[in-house]
Amino acid sequence: MHRRLSQALFTLCISLSCIAVTQAGDVQLAVAANFSAPIPAIARGFEEATGHRLVTAYGATGQLYAQIKNGAPFEVFLAADELTPAKLESEGEAVAGSRFTYAIGALALWSAQVGYVDERGAVLKANKFQHLAIANPKTAPYGLAAAQVLAKLGLSQAVAPKLVEGQSIAQTVQFVASGNAELGFVALSQVYKDGLLTSGSAWKVPAELHTPIRQDALILKKGEHNPAAMALVEYLKSEKVAAIITSYGYTR
Repeated sequence: MHRRLSQALFTLCISLSCIAVTQAGDVQLAVAANFSAPIPAIARGFEEATGHRLVTAYGATGQLYAQIKNGAPFEVFLAADELTPAKLESEGEAVAGSRFTYAIGALALWSAQVGYVDERGAVLKANKFQHLAIANPKTAPYGLAAAQVLAKLGLSQAVAPKLVEGQSIAQTVQFVASGNAELGFVALSQVYKDGLLTSGSAWKVPAELHTPIRQDALILKKGEHNPAAMALVEYLKSEKVAAIITSYGYTR
């Protein structure tokens, strides 16, 4: 009888293990490049809390939109704007009612050189630099915000010959970090952590110089029946995630 009981307990443990395995799953996540810094911490917390795993791809919002329309396997999309997710929703590419604002971004004028950019951004108006990096305004919302800042300050024509465009905000940061551009407009989150600048020098661009960078997320049609996708969206709304993204200069 003892042997039969042990066998029954062993079978039960195997069954419970199988259930745990089937409950945990992967979620294919498309993320706007500006949000790459907070994702590792969010992924760790999500995986610890749920057992699910993130499989993440980064890119400019416009590029990710094109990939989604072309059948990419993404299940959840974290965009750098609110217009693109709304468009996907209207086109039937997303789960209706799943869209929400997960972060409001901030723009920074940044240089890898310490002391190069002053706290008021006067270096921009002085126009003594050779190259100014921005993300492509047609595909990257942070690039669009940068173009709006230049227009608002009346500098669009003056700096046009000096612009170096990155295909995403991540590539724009690389242009500046490598010294190929003396300064550039980047997401504040890429050069900021816990209230401190992580390197170089920067001017946090006043929010009134560009339209608000409201970043929306939503569940795509391919994730409609994936419990891991549903769990991720709920986790993104948690206070734990709010604390992480705030530490990178975003607001909610």
